[in-house]
Amino acid sequence: MNPQILIVGAGPTGLALAYSLARQGVPFRIIDRNAGTGTASRALAVHARILEQYDQLGLAERNIKRGHPILSLDVSDGKQVRAHIKFHELGKGQSPFPFILSLPQDEHEEILVDELSKIGVEVEWNTSMLSFEDTGQGVKTVLQQQGQPEETAEFAYLCGCDGAGSMVRKGLGFDFPGGTYKQLFFVADIETEKPVDDMEKMDMYMDEDGFMLYMSVRNAQTKRILGIVPEEFYERSDVTYEEINDYIVNKIRVSAAKVNWFSTYRVHNRVSERFQKGRIFILGDAGHLHSPTGGQGMNTGIGDAINLGWKLAAVVQGKAAPRILSTYEQERIAFARRLIATTDKAFQTIVNQKLPGTLLREYAVPYVLPSVFKFSFPSKNAFKILSQIHINYRSSLLSKGKAGKIYAGMRLPWIETANGDNFAPLRSVDWQIHIYGKATPELIDFARSKSLEVHEFPWEAKMKDAGFKQDALYLIRPDGHVALATDKQWLRVLNMYLEAFGIVAFGAE
Repeated sequence: MNPQILIVGAGPTGLALAYSLARQGVPFRIIDRNAGTGTASRALAVHARILEQYDQLGLAERNIKRGHPILSLDVSDGKQVRAHIKFHELGKGQSPFPFILSLPQDEHEEILVDELSKIGVEVEWNTSMLSFEDTGQGVKTVLQQQGQPEETAEFAYLCGCDGAGSMVRKGLGFDFPGGTYKQLFFVADIETEKPVDDMEKMDMYMDEDGFMLYMSVRNAQTKRILGIVPEEFYERSDVTYEEINDYIVNKIRVSAAKVNWFSTYRVHNRVSERFQKGRIFILGDAGHLHSPTGGQGMNTGIGDAINLGWKLAAVVQGKAAPRILSTYEQERIAFARRLIATTDKAFQTIVNQKLPGTLLREYAVPYVLPSVFKFSFPSKNAFKILSQIHINYRSSLLSKGKAGKIYAGMRLPWIETANGDNFAPLRSVDWQIHIYGKATPELIDFARSKSLEVHEFPWEAKMKDAGFKQDALYLIRPDGHVALATDKQWLRVLNMYLEAFGIVAFGAE
């Protein structure tokens, strides 16, 4: 079968999209102008929502084994620890993955490339897209592998996962509004003389010069350090670790026995004006750039890929109406803009050396943070935001109805049940019906006629606490979000929804 989709860019976003399409049996090609996966990267954190979706695809276990969990954060002002935040306690009962996974991006990419190879998919390295044109019936491209003649190839859809300088975004003429921080940031991987005692802890240092974040990566003697270089280096592009070594040691008391790699960079906060035009989409850094706050950037790109992957697969296979593709931009651009308005504003305050930053360091860190994380409600909300399990698409064209406290568009709340949990069925990566209580015979017969899975979970009191309504109907999307919620098991409403979007289960013959 001819490839129907071209993915440009084989970073985490492009690789996650590739695996999502491969899982549904959709033929595609994935190209990258580089010779292979990256050897150094700033991205490190993999959050709970991505691990949940990786678990659906069978990718979570290997990633978790390769990395290690970050369970807590100490915030210090150079004099003493002002706040101790326990991520695993905040996330308990909210996700099967109540932690931040520390996994360097290069290792993350290696895993995805290897998993694709196992199912017969190879990345076409050293290959660039020279031009593209949406003809209305498809996308005509000109490709070239290094040292080879140009190739003309046509695809049904084009997905630009080609990073901040995206040729696809520029070719579409999309504006990329936002800003750039004046500070010059650095990232380094270093080895220390002695191993640390606690690999599962992350440290954040804040004073009048800004901040540094440091944690263990790969092993007990390797540290990742992120921070702001001293102001006198802001205009330099050739700063070395040796030049700021004393600055780092004085601030965080971490000495480097060996520097594996070091680089400086500018931080941007930008969101493209559009994520789609016709048959062409942009994802990840091609569509949005964020500050390092909370490690949201890479996770948001992978989230884009998961969101678009099942929709493209359904349309290409004739199992959904093409109009569902418009919901990719509708759902994901709204989330990217919210991130800019929240995490990036917080980051701006942290790095600001003027009054607001001082207030944050001298008041918020020692007094507000500990009190916020001491109480259940705000601390649970903090985990929801950081982990991205709070993402909802309530305003989406695909989201209809409400039952109990659960609105269509929300991520399906995770609960443990007598026989496991309610996320296990999501591994089919298909449309399914959840009933917390008892399904009627009529619903079971209807679902069988549509090849839809029905999962019944015997009612327990804690289900109400999670927001579920007994015997209500919840239609779940392939990505684990609620599509339709009705108080009663209304077959007519369910059928109208399926017909409105031309939805056919992936498992249907």
